[in-house]
Amino acid sequence: MTPATQLLNSPSVALQRVKPAPLGYKGVAIALLIIVAWAGLLTFLLARYQLDWATPWPYLLVLLQTHLYTGLFITAHDAMHGVVSPKKTWNNALGTLAAGLFAYNWFPGMLPKHHQHHRHVATADDPDFHDGEHVGFLPWFARFAWNYVTVWQILLMAATYNVLKLYFPQANVIAFWMVPAVLATLQLFFFGTYLPHRGEHAPNNVHKSRSQLRHHVWAFVSCYFFGYHYEHHDQPYLPWWRLWQTK
Repeated sequence: MTPATQLLNSPSVALQRVKPAPLGYKGVAIALLIIVAWAGLLTFLLARYQLDWATPWPYLLVLLQTHLYTGLFITAHDAMHGVVSPKKTWNNALGTLAAGLFAYNWFPGMLPKHHQHHRHVATADDPDFHDGEHVGFLPWFARFAWNYVTVWQILLMAATYNVLKLYFPQANVIAFWMVPAVLATLQLFFFGTYLPHRGEHAPNNVHKSRSQLRHHVWAFVSCYFFGYHYEHHDQPYLPWWRLWQTK
């Protein structure tokens, strides 16, 4: 394992304790910014953008849309912890919207599973964890997807694809609507589940999680600071945009 994945197995590591702060409406503003940016860029890429794979721009735009897809899920994740809005109705509405825009994930169905993950991290009762047989990346990812992906999601994605290609170029639909969703799913699993929770954990590692080394730019680009994963399990009351403060 790399030093980054070993960091918080050390009993000498001390976290910065960050006090909870009134949410106000900053979380709502950040959530709406991500949702609007995702929807606005996707609309432009489907309706106006002319694909030219001979230039670097389509590849960069795929990566940017992937990053915004990841932001949708992180927003839904924060809503699961009630840290998007101080008003429960707004919090859950934004969580449901963000999750739904990300490949029709169903927020009310994901909510109990995510809290089960926090209560039983890295045990047989953890829906995100491998069961001893699925220790490699791909087998673990397959089990992870089996626990979360539903038949309704697949049917709705297929129906939406067939509708979108009636109105927009098929290549654009695949490149900027489908591919980023798949890449963001892999990104979230790799940085938010596989790296933090794989392998054995020291007995004093109460959260059975590891964390990236302190590098805020990379931590944001890679997964909205969720590479600081031990910190998230230790202080789940912090929204993603405050996680860096724990370092």
